[in-house]
Amino acid sequence: MLSTIVRRSIVTMAQSSTTVRPKFAAEGQPFTVFIEGNIGSGKTTFLNYFKKFDEVCLQAEPVEKWRDVAGVNLLDLMYKDPERWAMPFQTYVTLTMLQTHTLATEKSIKLMERSLFSARYCFVENMLTNGVLHQGMYNVMQEWYKYIRENVHIQADLIVYLRTTPEVVYERMKARARSEEKCIPFEYLKQLHELHENWLVHGHHERPAPVLMLDADLPIEDITKEYERSEQSILSKKPILIENTNQQALYTTPTKRQRTN
Repeated sequence: MLSTIVRRSIVTMAQSSTTVRPKFAAEGQPFTVFIEGNIGSGKTTFLNYFKKFDEVCLQAEPVEKWRDVAGVNLLDLMYKDPERWAMPFQTYVTLTMLQTHTLATEKSIKLMERSLFSARYCFVENMLTNGVLHQGMYNVMQEWYKYIRENVHIQADLIVYLRTTPEVVYERMKARARSEEKCIPFEYLKQLHELHENWLVHGHHERPAPVLMLDADLPIEDITKEYERSEQSILSKKPILIENTNQQALYTTPTKRQRTN
């Protein structure tokens, strides 16, 4: 009798140990689109275009949080002294982006400006390459990303890549004249461009959803036509699927400018 009880207890413990627990935020997340691109690629303008649709929840990059952490402007400190502030800044970016990823909404569509994926595969990689992030700090960040991926549900249904050239975004950055961006050199934008290309075009890193590329080099008076081309994939919540989103990008029909070049 006792041995039977012991055997049942062992079986119950074994079943419990193999039970897969649901990830945090696994329930209730809407169709989610990441708006990705270099600094000055027009991500905020893209979000503003979709304000007219009631079913869309717009989540801008939490820049204001980075500018005011209990009175401390982490974004400004990171740009002025990256060797000292890159790690705490990127840690806080991870927290605030995670809050956006898991944010509950009754809307059926969520548009996010950037994501944890671009933070990891573009900005953190750039910090390591430039030597502002020590290898040990980089390893700690990777452990955080690994833990998040294993325990938190990150909804990802479509990535809209606002593809630009470094020259164009550099001129835009100078024109908008944000105080924190005054010290950003052209070379930095070029590096970020290459990292976005490696991730979203060449598939050097995980792409969690199909990628829709738009020509974001166009001037403001023409860019709306590019945004219109993304409406069907976003509002229908049925992006054109491809067999392996980790290996291929989804290209839109070339713009008139591209066809005539």
